[in-house]
Amino acid sequence: MARNLRLLGFLALICASLSISGAAVIRPINDAHRSAALELFVPTNGSFGSLEEAYEALRTFQIFGVEKSTEISHATCPVVAEKLGSSSFISKDLFLALRVNSILGCQIDARTFEDVASKLQAVIKNASSLVDFHYGVEGLLHIKDQGISVALSDADGTFHSIKALSQSDGRWRYDSNSAESSTYAAGIALETLAGVVSLADKDVDQSKIGIVKHDIIKLFDSIKSYDDGTLYFDEKHVDASEYKGPLATSASVIRGVTAFAKVASGRLNIPSDKMLGLAKFFLSIGIPGCTKDLFNQIESLSHLEDNRVSIPLILSLPSTVLSLTTRDQLKVEVTTVLGSAAPPLTVSLVQAFRSDSKDTPVLENQELQFDSENTIHYLDIIPLKLDAGKYKLMFEISLHDPENLNTYATAGRTSVMAFITGSINIGKAEIGIFDSDSGKSEALQKLDLSRDSALSLAANHLQKLHLSFQLTTPLGHHFKPHQVLLKLRHETNVEHIFVMESSARQFKIVLDFLSLVEKFYYLSGKYEIELTVGDAAMENSFLRALGHIELDLPKPPEKAARPPPLPVDPYSRFGPKQEIAHIFREPERRPPKELSLTFLALTLLPFVGFLIGLMRLGVNLKSFPSSVVPASFSILFHAGIAAVLLLYVLFWLKLDLFTTLKVLGFLGVFLVFVGHRTLSHHASATAKLKSS
Repeated sequence: MARNLRLLGFLALICASLSISGAAVIRPINDAHRSAALELFVPTNGSFGSLEEAYEALRTFQIFGVEKSTEISHATCPVVAEKLGSSSFISKDLFLALRVNSILGCQIDARTFEDVASKLQAVIKNASSLVDFHYGVEGLLHIKDQGISVALSDADGTFHSIKALSQSDGRWRYDSNSAESSTYAAGIALETLAGVVSLADKDVDQSKIGIVKHDIIKLFDSIKSYDDGTLYFDEKHVDASEYKGPLATSASVIRGVTAFAKVASGRLNIPSDKMLGLAKFFLSIGIPGCTKDLFNQIESLSHLEDNRVSIPLILSLPSTVLSLTTRDQLKVEVTTVLGSAAPPLTVSLVQAFRSDSKDTPVLENQELQFDSENTIHYLDIIPLKLDAGKYKLMFEISLHDPENLNTYATAGRTSVMAFITGSINIGKAEIGIFDSDSGKSEALQKLDLSRDSALSLAANHLQKLHLSFQLTTPLGHHFKPHQVLLKLRHETNVEHIFVMESSARQFKIVLDFLSLVEKFYYLSGKYEIELTVGDAAMENSFLRALGHIELDLPKPPEKAARPPPLPVDPYSRFGPKQEIAHIFREPERRPPKELSLTFLALTLLPFVGFLIGLMRLGVNLKSFPSSVVPASFSILFHAGIAAVLLLYVLFWLKLDLFTTLKVLGFLGVFLVFVGHRTLSHHASATAKLKSS
């Protein structure tokens, strides 16, 4: 707990940093997105899970300029050829195979393309749903791109069939049986209609084109927005199975609108700020964590990069934190969504507001200089007398060529949050003890808050602790950081934190120990004093140890609250464990060595007597069987007896009782068997001898 609370003083700094990230300028696509694509789109043995996944990966690599590997071509082209050459087909499979082939350029002969084209013509002729029209028309477009002559003989009829699924609000139904219309389907429909116009053998009726243009305007009336000007499309009322989410829905609309704008005569009457708002939506996502979202983001931005409606220009700051100490410049980049260079233009800082005075601008109408070598617009902030703090900067882009006004979207003013940091001056720091009753104080001690101190104070419950200091900015203004905390930590690690407030251009706190005895749990003793000052604009934020104070508090009453138990550090279980000291039993007293040897000799006497008895009796091997089978059993019998004796020796030396009994059981069965055969032969031989 102590370690965690030690960081509490920098809570404002952390929160401010997060606020910078949350309100950061939207940046165009960069190398981080390229690296993410290489990490997410990873083939297995050169192939992807499906043709759809393969196209998403290849199209993303194509936009980033990543060369496709031959391994992917060798693994995917056979699948493409199989789908296109199959006699039985599904329109979606043909469409996906043609899309992949448009990037890989597989070796497909013209006859196969012509056969596929005839199949897709039949799909379009018999289509009853928007998806079937889409697969057929887009598939024919890909075939046309391969140099094969393809045309829709009844383009007007196909156009009318697709348009019949539209609704008055600009959205589309998937088929005539669908109860609800869809924004995602609108994007598919517009893209399909654009394909119909491209494949038509004669010009499509311009009145129909005009009606679709009006539908697009109605569709953009339903666009949704965030407070920062970010715009996106989402579904209104669709089934859960058909819901695609804002990213996929917005991507579908962008694909459809930009595709239709390429084939339609004249311009689409879509406000440029809406195209810019959609671009900000795709860029504000950052780097998606899944392949589908990354594909939708990158492909949508590639359509916005080059379209006939309006090309968004993105104003961004390489750094939103500027230091007065290092004399940083305010730098601004203006590019397209994919980071391409913008046309000649001028960037002006129209207004700058401090976060604590949003109504009155502190700076107005400053034109930024242009560095043509680095394509950066910059402004020196030191002469502008901007002080440390958080600012809202309002920029405006002015295109030099009036003809570019209809080509590019700048959206008037762009708001950016930035921090100007500096070294804050700390002065007039004092600390002392007051008497509660008389109001008199001991001599206040000066503090140097630029380094740790080792003050030693003493007080009782009838006294007060006084601490005050001032913070001023580099320009001499009063500075109010996000967090100013005073912490007293008892020797038992019980901590108390107090927030210091600003009053009369200084920070001051008076701790009345009489009113704090219950909060302090009547714990007398030594308290460490720490002061924390933190702010995102303060380069010299600090956590200082000021010393300690000896508190003499009254004894706690019977029903007084006890200090809370200190939480256990979760990482303590990974630390070294307490050493366990073992006390072994003292070894028992053993007899002298001479006595043990004498006892050993006595135990061997019976064995010696046994050997002498055998010799006196004249033991011999005359009765040992001479035939092979009885001799074998006799040898095994004597070997078994020897094994039992050896087992007794091992039991004496190393084996335990259970192991010995287990082995002895097997040996016993063995001895009974071979012993019975041996003794039976011996009895038979003796009987024959007597009879003879």
